[in-house]
Amino acid sequence: MASNNQQPSIVIEQIGRGPYAPSLTPFAIKLETYMRMAKLQYTNSHRRKRSKKGKVPFIEFDGQEVNDSSLIIEFLNEKLNIDLNSHLTPSERGIARAFQKMAEENLYWCLVLHRWIYDNRDWIMKLVGVPKIMAWIPVRLVKKQAEGQGIGRHSYEEMVRIEEGDLRAMSEFLDTKPFFFGDKPCETDCALFGQLSQLRWQLPNTKGEYFVNEKYTNLRDYCDRMKTTFWPDWDDCITHGGKVKKPKS
Repeated sequence: MASNNQQPSIVIEQIGRGPYAPSLTPFAIKLETYMRMAKLQYTNSHRRKRSKKGKVPFIEFDGQEVNDSSLIIEFLNEKLNIDLNSHLTPSERGIARAFQKMAEENLYWCLVLHRWIYDNRDWIMKLVGVPKIMAWIPVRLVKKQAEGQGIGRHSYEEMVRIEEGDLRAMSEFLDTKPFFFGDKPCETDCALFGQLSQLRWQLPNTKGEYFVNEKYTNLRDYCDRMKTTFWPDWDDCITHGGKVKKPKS
């Protein structure tokens, strides 16, 4: 996806493709959207391999392992002289970072709780191939992690209020702009799209899905715009609800 033939080799190690969005992890969608926005050549590997830190996704950059989606982007920005935020003012850069941290450190845990604890748990268990008799294992792990983060200590109703507050703030700031900071997308759009894509397409019958698809519809339209702009091959990158075992990309 780049014209520079001298670009180092970049391999994204990630889990398999998702049913209705390219991954079940928002951080893989964030990272791959960044690659597309920056017009970098890359290869996907879906071996379900974990990094030395136990994290997914990660990249191999000319054989060098780099972890964590945000640190990967910082690494590539420095190595390849990329700045997708060059059109932002210093104030806008600060706001962009604040929104990204809200989405990835707060909203993310709401979608995790929807998926694994509160709503339609059978759907995700069947999707990832966890037998019902073993379902307690990932549930206990997720619950422990969410309680450690803090949001998991709240009631369902309190969690939903926190989630809606984040989504309302995003919706109000986006307003009628095509992207979060105007006519031109920036690095933070990759991160926000990663999180919102799960609510838009991969949290069926949840409050999160309702908020994005029915209540704060500019977020729905924003997701569709990002999909059209950076993922023309979207249908080749999903399993269509599990019907396609090995998507083309």
